[in-house]
Amino acid sequence: MDASLTDKDASLTDKESSLPITEQPSHYDHLETRSVIDLLRDMNIEDQKVAPTIEKVLPTVAQLVEQIVPRMRKGGRIFYLGAGTSGRLGVLDASELPPTFGVPPTFVIGLIAGGDTALRNAVEKAEDDSDAGWQELLAHGVNQEDTVIGIAASGTTPYVVGAVEKAHDHGILTGCITSNPHTPLAAAADVAIEMIVGPEFITGSSRMKSGTGQKMILNMISTAVMIRLGRVKGNRMVNMQLTNQKLIDRGTRMLVEALHIDYSKARRLLLLHGSVEKALEEHSL
Repeated sequence: MDASLTDKDASLTDKESSLPITEQPSHYDHLETRSVIDLLRDMNIEDQKVAPTIEKVLPTVAQLVEQIVPRMRKGGRIFYLGAGTSGRLGVLDASELPPTFGVPPTFVIGLIAGGDTALRNAVEKAEDDSDAGWQELLAHGVNQEDTVIGIAASGTTPYVVGAVEKAHDHGILTGCITSNPHTPLAAAADVAIEMIVGPEFITGSSRMKSGTGQKMILNMISTAVMIRLGRVKGNRMVNMQLTNQKLIDRGTRMLVEALHIDYSKARRLLLLHGSVEKALEEHSL
């Protein structure tokens, strides 16, 4: 057994085993006495548990995606709700979609307990308000074509649970990503993604494995949805925003390859039409 593992790993006390998984003691102890390379190796060991765990819930992720797509084709949106790390990851995923896939920023919206201030600073007790998330959804005109996805490692965050419960009661498709089984959040969601990655390397620090898993699943959901909605051709981001020279060059090379034209002509076409997809459409007319 690794020297970093504690004696109690083999058998948790009754009190410890009754804790939610995200609060159970780390398998590692005396971290302050360990070398940097040992700390990194042990963190890496724990990180390697995330992908196989996500593999187990892929059918559930697929179920959620397949219900989202027809709603978005009718004008629906995705709302992510979370607090702390979970909220920041939702906002991150939402904010990356417009430049990557050329969709408006209202297509996928990330809401975090405490508002934008909470992206950089903790907002005291913001996550404990069980009505705030629903009120924010109402302010965005949430409706039955939309999808609300709650993100909470604990599965008990009032800001998230309250919003998902209200959305479900109003006939809105709801999903969730959590790291504990049988939580109030999962009970409130139509599609519950229970990603059980085990105790964190630092006890209770769900910014680690849980956060890594949340990011991976959010990537999967949003990317699969965008592909299904036709925002990708082949394996290329043909709707990406041309916000810098690197992306202009990437788009130009896509046109060179697709149309068998020289680089300068491809670049002129790209800049004229504003996206690879539009340039391809216009060139084929």
